[in-house]
Amino acid sequence: MVSQIASELADYLLAGDQQAAIQCIQQNEDMTNLMIFHQLITPAMQYIGELWEKNEITVADEHLATATCDFVFSRLFSWQGDQSANGKKAILLCLEGEQHYLGLKMVSSLFVEHGWNVRFFGPNLPLEYALETAEKWKPDVIGLSVSIVYHLPHLKHYVKHLSSLSNRPVIMLGGRLAATHDLRPYCDGNTMILKDLLMANHWLSSEVLEEKTNATL
Repeated sequence: MVSQIASELADYLLAGDQQAAIQCIQQNEDMTNLMIFHQLITPAMQYIGELWEKNEITVADEHLATATCDFVFSRLFSWQGDQSANGKKAILLCLEGEQHYLGLKMVSSLFVEHGWNVRFFGPNLPLEYALETAEKWKPDVIGLSVSIVYHLPHLKHYVKHLSSLSNRPVIMLGGRLAATHDLRPYCDGNTMILKDLLMANHWLSSEVLEEKTNATL
């Protein structure tokens, strides 16, 4: 069940009230960015999705809420880095046809917060362009997001080709289906399946700890 504060945020997003949504988030000064993403923004958008599935709101309502959330997020949080504090790079993208990108944008912000240089390509990036960019930029991590079941056949092709790049990037897989479906048949041994933001943040924190440990050896 959605919390009162997440429900309130959802109402502001559905109304397209950017300022009220910003104030709703900012009043929780004791919360980290991860907590805001995991406890406020994600459940608010999931609640809006549930309303749409029940036909209690229209497609236009859902689009307005998404656009408002995107604006608010871009105003409040870092989500794309220009320089890397730790020398590592990540490319984050949604599969071709995928339009649900807000979760991936939150993951991008977590990467930036942990010192990564991030190129966030958002929704609907065909494989050929992802490959072209990755071959030139040589990221350490390529993050993929999939939320719609009928896009799963594309996923296998993305993982196969991206994981075979010469620099052998780690392939990270997330999105709504990561939490509800077994995606292992579409992956290989170099793929990490992250079911939520907490898992993504845990991996990033572990990488930082490992770097510090190695630096002291």
